Amino acid sequence: MKIIGIDPGLSGAIAILEDKKVLSIFDMPVMAEGKKNKRQLNSAQLVDIIKENIKINDDIAIVVEQVNAMPGQGVTSMFNFGQTFGAIKGVCAALKLPIFFVRPSKWKKHFDLLNSSKDSSRTKVIEMYPSLSNQLTKKKDVNKSDAILIARFYSETRFKDSNS
Repeated sequence: MKIIGIDPGLSGAIAILEDKKVLSIFDMPVMAEGKKNKRQLNSAQLVDIIKENIKINDDIAIVVEQVNAMPGQGVTSMFNFGQTFGAIKGVCAALKLPIFFVRPSKWKKHFDLLNSSKDSSRTKVIEMYPSLSNQLTKKKDVNKSDAILIARFYSETRFKDSNS
């Protein structure tokens, strides 16, 4: 089964796993919008990434981190975040791909990352996949690590708990 883990948001990432092996990792595709060059999701590029990495007969699951508004976040940034989240759901629906949601607390607890620093998921992924260390050298690569762990969480728990 191919599992596509998505850490949503404009600085998020996409990871494609099969049999717990990381096949590909991508930064969330974004493009400039308007006069101020604010970023927005490039939905067409997201479609291309997904289509180029799956075959028609593949058994596929898209797993997206289920996120909510956070205290202290601005109205505009939350609106933009929600817009990106909704676009990801729309892309999956249009491609007729099954989509599952997992709360950050669930996958982080599974990997013993609750209440740890943001960068600890990157460390965890490098421990699990030492060959990826050269692709996860920057602090911003924590989003790629999160996407990998989101997919890996699903692959490790999908048959254990039907309420995930």
